[in-house]
Order: sequence, then C-alpha cells, then structure tokens
Amino acid sequence: MKKINNKVKRKLRNRKKLKKVNVNRFRISVFKSLNNLSAQIIDDKLKKTITSVSSIEKEIKVKKIKKMEKSAIIGEILAKRAKEKNINEVYFDRGEYKFHGRVKHFADSLRKNGLKF
Repeated sequence: MKKINNKVKRKLRNRKKLKKVNVNRFRISVFKSLNNLSAQIIDDKLKKTITSVSSIEKEIKVKKIKKMEKSAIIGEILAKRAKEKNINEVYFDRGEYKFHGRVKHFADSLRKNGLKF
C-alpha cells in the first residue's frame, strides 16, 4: 500500500513541477511495464497525442534484443518522428518512474538524436 502511495505522490509532484516549465513546448510521456516501454509526444493545450512509439510495434518486436537496447531504439524512433513533425524542444515527463535504467537510456537516446529538454 505504501509503495503505491509513493508512486502516486511522485507522479503528482513531477507533473506539478512540469506545469511551471510548460512554455509552448510539447510533453513526452513515458509508460514502462515489466516487458515493454511506450512513449508519446502530447500537446497539452489541445489535449492531443501528436506521435507515439512502443516496443509492441512490429518492427521492434521482431528483433530479439534486451530491454535496455529496446529503450534506446524507441528513443531513436521517437526522435525521428518528432523531427518529421518539426518538434525540437519538449519537456520530459517520467511520471512515477525514477530516472534510471530504461527510462534514463530512453532519455539519453532522445537527447543524442536531437531533441532538447
């Protein structure tokens, strides 16, 4: 029970801090499960998802690779899709997850491929 409450508190605390940063930028939201990782770029003003990527997609699922490598590939694909839509600056919403492991690999891959946050 306590672990769930800590996750909810961390998620709300992160979102509160990110609302202050939101100046004409899009938000990258990350969801991590035990086996998969998915992310989407969201326009909070229009409340629309602009683009998304997931490890469940066919081109990623076919490859038999480790979860850490999958998160780096997902970051590359999302950065490429963002560049196609002329998105350069975003802010990173890690949600209830700590910034290490697969989430950190994903964020580093985004930065390496040209997104600024």
